[in-house]
Amino acid sequence: MPSVAFYTLGCKVNFYDTEAIWQYFKNDGYDQVDFEQTADVYLINTCHVTNTGDKKSRQMIRRAVRRNPEASWPLRAAMPRLHQPRFWIFRVSTL
Repeated sequence: MPSVAFYTLGCKVNFYDTEAIWQYFKNDGYDQVDFEQTADVYLINTCHVTNTGDKKSRQMIRRAVRRNPEASWPLRAAMPRLHQPRFWIFRVSTL
């Protein structure tokens, strides 16, 4: 069975969104695993309102890439479009 790992930063709304997104994965037959485990998909839900959020997001993307270079890494974030090119270097798709 495919697996998905979530990492959420930011406000309570982001945590709610992560739970809602998990339901879609669950309905498609995914198992949820801890972010520190190997997964097929690492979904990082973050907020880029502050520089701290940017930095932590990049750290978590790097961690997921090291853990499983073949995984998908969708990034769901409140992020101005001008910041998106920073994340393209990680082959991250934004939701």
